[in-house]
Amino acid sequence: MNQLGKKVVAFRIPILILSVLLLIPAVWGYLHTRINYDILSYLPGDIETMQGQDILLEEFGTGAFSLCVVSGMQNREISTLEGELKEVAHVKDVIWYGSIADLSVPMDLLPGDIKETLQNAETGSSLLIVTFDTSMSADETLDAISEIRGLTDRNCLLGGMSAVVLDIKKICNSEALVYVALAALLSALVLALTMDSYLIPLVFLLSIGMAILYNLGTNRIAGEISFITQALAAVLQLAVTMDYSIFLWHSYGENQKQYPGDKQRAMAHAISQTVSSVVGSSITTVAGFLAMCFMTFTLGKDLGIVMAKGVVFGVLGCVTILPSMILVMDKWLERTKHKPFIPDVGKIGALIVRHYPVFLALFALLIGPMYYAQNHNEVYYDLVGTLPEHLESVEAGNTLESRFDMGATHVILADSGLSEKEAYRMEKELQQVKGVKLALGLDAVTGPLVPDELAPEHIRELLDNGTYQMIYVMSEYKTGTDEVNAQCDAIRKIIKHYDPTAMLIGEAPCTQDLITITDRDFKVVSVVSIVLIFLIIAAVLKSVSLPVILVLVIEFGIFINMGIPYYTKTVLPFIASIVIGTIQLGATVDYAILMTNKYKRERSRGADKKEAVTAALTSSLQSVFVSALSFFAATFGVGLYSSIDMISSLCTLLARGAVISLFVVALALPAMFMVFDGVIIRSSAGFRSKESKNRRPKRIAMSNDVKA
Repeated sequence: MNQLGKKVVAFRIPILILSVLLLIPAVWGYLHTRINYDILSYLPGDIETMQGQDILLEEFGTGAFSLCVVSGMQNREISTLEGELKEVAHVKDVIWYGSIADLSVPMDLLPGDIKETLQNAETGSSLLIVTFDTSMSADETLDAISEIRGLTDRNCLLGGMSAVVLDIKKICNSEALVYVALAALLSALVLALTMDSYLIPLVFLLSIGMAILYNLGTNRIAGEISFITQALAAVLQLAVTMDYSIFLWHSYGENQKQYPGDKQRAMAHAISQTVSSVVGSSITTVAGFLAMCFMTFTLGKDLGIVMAKGVVFGVLGCVTILPSMILVMDKWLERTKHKPFIPDVGKIGALIVRHYPVFLALFALLIGPMYYAQNHNEVYYDLVGTLPEHLESVEAGNTLESRFDMGATHVILADSGLSEKEAYRMEKELQQVKGVKLALGLDAVTGPLVPDELAPEHIRELLDNGTYQMIYVMSEYKTGTDEVNAQCDAIRKIIKHYDPTAMLIGEAPCTQDLITITDRDFKVVSVVSIVLIFLIIAAVLKSVSLPVILVLVIEFGIFINMGIPYYTKTVLPFIASIVIGTIQLGATVDYAILMTNKYKRERSRGADKKEAVTAALTSSLQSVFVSALSFFAATFGVGLYSSIDMISSLCTLLARGAVISLFVVALALPAMFMVFDGVIIRSSAGFRSKESKNRRPKRIAMSNDVKA
């Protein structure tokens, strides 16, 4: 590894030139990577709801639909608006009471529930269903919705999932740079207080910033990434990889004392030591992120691959770009040196070890309740309900609920070959399902007394293409609720009775699938991440017992972090329970590995268990403190600022998780070492000094107990 350090030092100027040139394709790739703002699109393509959406687009040329609430307009004005809406690119059709009652169908022959659902005489409001020939989150659909909003004012509100996706896109575009700025600013503040140079935080941020751009730029290979990945990638990469830069700087300082006057040699050794230490610890972080690739809900794969890639770029940047920058800027760094403002917290190490039974008792008392709590958190799946109230899509949803007593809208695809009698009977049964406001199919439009051929042509083409017939089901219940899920089950039972091939699709059925799939994913990802990190720790530390202890301690921290919302009655986004534990385990197990390595070194030098644990805690606590504090700073500000609750909640949990992991590693891990020292020595390589290797294991254990 020392040869690598020497080459980096020798080629520091070419490295810096190349790293700057590589920013050009990185920025191009970043600007040309599509962002997907539709969470439901990450559901597996082989489930019925997703297959149904594909059929809807292929067979009917209809991908998305939005509900438009019109207030204070007469039927003639709405008819004019209908014509304007149809002129918008990718708008396929518009359904409202006037279009259904058009031409040949006598008003008194139309079912009265259609008029009651689509018109509200008391408030003077009407409901329009605007259909599009592109999918729900396609750029063309979002552009069409944006254009429609430009045609109308606030007396015409456009709701539905596509409108929500557009609003999320606008928020992310306006806030994304602020996330990065907040993370960088707060991290720089923490580093300025804890490091020994005013300038070095800026050097760290510049080096990590380049690695972040490389990571975001290479996302172009995948074609698109989710908005959650886009929002979190830079912040998480900054938080997770800052440790590596801190380690290099400290190692460089130590080597300067060993090689006074020869900074290039000191840096070469610092690079070699950093590679040896950082590669081992970064593997656990990469494994934690890659565990998310085992999710059926492919948002996990999206985030996992990007973040694993970000850690790799972070390591490469730390051992090439950062040392080159430090050597080039050495004069300025020397001039800005100062004593750290925050004192070394490692001095309390002896006090913690002396009172380890207290912390062990706390561990034993809390682990049960916190494990229970984190398994019984209340989570939400309805993204709309957590968005700011001023958004038009949210306002439209609230108006639908208050004026039309309407929440979700489902779509049924059934065989067009069903007889008119069976189809009408099926729609009547659907109408009787609890919470269903209207089942709007072709047979509901015409009724039993009027032939389907007398319905307006565009309505017939929209609802029946000769192979499939489509039925819109208006529900009183909101997406993601127990009530709407029970309603979906009841609807499926009815339609499968009449047509075993019938499908129920839409936002609510997709969300119901999301609930089932993510519940399974949570269990799978938790097991995979624990197993992967367990095996890595076992290989790195050459131990059977230490992986159990380290994973247990960090999992204890995760239980506390995820258990707190249960006791504070905080509702979490569904994705939190899946990704937080994995990220917290992968990112903060490094704290435990650092302390364990120092404990191992002291024990191998002949120190007894109390001396070894105290020395390990004292020497590593400051590094763990700085690392956790910088992780907290990078994520806490985003958690406070973001107006998208899903992003805000994730960052808040990550920030709190870093602090909790700090306390757990500082308090619980030394206690575990004190209790299980004998087991660790017998089940691990490299813990015994040369003098003690010839002693019997029993005598070692007794000797240690006496010394302790």
